[in-house]
Amino acid sequence: MNLFKKTYWLIYPALIIFFMFLFDQVYQTDTFLLKAIISGVAAFLVSPRKKKIKTETGEKFQITWIFLKQPIELN
Repeated sequence: MNLFKKTYWLIYPALIIFFMFLFDQVYQTDTFLLKAIISGVAAFLVSPRKKKIKTETGEKFQITWIFLKQPIELN
């Protein structure tokens, strides 16, 4: 999990590349802008979120993701 804490921001660009490749295989189009917009929206919906949570001990940051069961706390 420590590696995920340090490199969670790399998931978003990797998801864009993955969705562009997937979109290119499923639907053949010449418009790069259309592929980029659809891939960007899909990557945004699936990417991890960083939230600021107020607790009794102060503010903490959490990473939540659709594929994780529990949020990860950042210090």
